[in-house]
Amino acid sequence: LLALSIYLTLSCGMLAMANAAFMGIGAYTAALLTMRAEVAFPLALAGGMAMPALVAFVIGRPTLRLSGVYLAMATLAFGEVVRIVVLNTEDWTGGALGLNGIPQLTQWWHVALALVLVLAVLARLRRSKVGRAFEAIKLDETAAALMGIDVAAHKMGAFVLGAMLAGLAGALNAHLTFFIGPNEYGFDRGVEILTMTILGGINSLFGPVSGALILTLLPELLRGL
Repeated sequence: LLALSIYLTLSCGMLAMANAAFMGIGAYTAALLTMRAEVAFPLALAGGMAMPALVAFVIGRPTLRLSGVYLAMATLAFGEVVRIVVLNTEDWTGGALGLNGIPQLTQWWHVALALVLVLAVLARLRRSKVGRAFEAIKLDETAAALMGIDVAAHKMGAFVLGAMLAGLAGALNAHLTFFIGPNEYGFDRGVEILTMTILGGINSLFGPVSGALILTLLPELLRGL
């Protein structure tokens, strides 16, 4: 799910590195909704997707004017801001100690179902007018704009959708691991997500999925060595 979240922005020609931060926002939002507000698990997942989407929409307006390495640097800086905010809001997030005692509500089939649904939606998106616009923007932003494509709106759409997916992954993960901490959503996680997607390739939807499988299973398979 995380690899597919960054696939969305890469498919629109954006090297955005904020997905780890969006995952963290989704994880903390869903966990707090479950622990403090005692809402139902589906509503907590919805909140874990909505909050990163809202944050992405707010920061996307100034940030998406940048491109290439400048966009990567700006989104990495945003991720560090999120980590510092979490560290300094101990009353809500537990600060450096993280959140403990999150109900373990995520089952394996929740993740499998989410992955299948996301793949189905993205497959439809690729074949749609929006998906073709993403491809045009990735190949040549200026030419796409001259063809009448609203480049800014499509970039914002890809950024917000990617944030929603990362938030969903974070919400599911938070209710699986019992504990979350701010260091789980830093620079290392961001690079890991990007590596999964690049390794598998972004020419098909199954590229990010295969890259994630390889990077997850390979350390386990090689552990005996």
